[in-house]
Amino acid sequence: MTATHAPTPRTERRDDVPAVRGERRRIWGTAGFHLSAGLLSALWLLPIALVLVTSVRSFDDVAAHGVGSLPHSFTLDGFRQAWVDGGQQRALTNSLLVTVPAVLLSLLLASTAAFALSRYDLPFRRTLLLVMLGGNLLPPQILLVPVSKLSEMLGLYDSLYALIGVQVGFGIGFYVFVLHGFMRSIPPEIQQAAVIDGAGPWQIYTRIIMPLAKPAMAALCALSFTWIFNDLLWAITVLRTDSQMPITASLIGLQGQYVSMWNVIAAGSVVAAAPTVAVFLKFQRHFVAGLNLGAVK
Repeated sequence: MTATHAPTPRTERRDDVPAVRGERRRIWGTAGFHLSAGLLSALWLLPIALVLVTSVRSFDDVAAHGVGSLPHSFTLDGFRQAWVDGGQQRALTNSLLVTVPAVLLSLLLASTAAFALSRYDLPFRRTLLLVMLGGNLLPPQILLVPVSKLSEMLGLYDSLYALIGVQVGFGIGFYVFVLHGFMRSIPPEIQQAAVIDGAGPWQIYTRIIMPLAKPAMAALCALSFTWIFNDLLWAITVLRTDSQMPITASLIGLQGQYVSMWNVIAAGSVVAAAPTVAVFLKFQRHFVAGLNLGAVK
């Protein structure tokens, strides 16, 4: 007589339970993260969308239905008023006349200084680097009066040259600090090979170091353009005449001129933000690469 044995339970199912639970937690965690990120993105984009919609509405529409209502009209007259009557055209030109030279001059001086401090054994180089970095730790509010008096003594007050000099002077320390860290990470064998081939310091700087520093330079270019273009404090410190004011100071005057015309004020804000958005989109790939520098060293 043959004995029958009961089938043994499979233990694989018990072993799969933790894995299934872990997979479910991962799915719910991913869904929660995307939901939270989506809500935060929508919350962040809501004011921007409100400004964009308000800028293309008519004054009668905004006055009749309110700023937060759905648009009942579409017009570009607010941009025309801000651009022509509000002086945005002249102010935008002033901002570009200050920002472009200041960015180019700052990065040129900062790259040469960082190259010398990082690639050569100069005396007191650590002290010089700390002094440059320490200048950025001072709050700019305590330097408003000295900078204003100094610009008057030099005969540069109320001129775009004074604003360019201030932006270069207060930004170069941070740029040198960033570029010094990047250039110092470049292997010294590359420079030694160039020296053996007969390259001088200028050739090493222009043909070897600068091509390798393009990601860092692009990231600093986007950051410095945004900082200088959006600056208001130094503009109202060293400038006095309305015809010399940049776009940020012009927005204050635009708000005083068109007190209740929110469509014109919103249009002026869009005009003021457009150049920085364009620069960021242009250097976005290099900007992200610059932020990732040293992440996997």
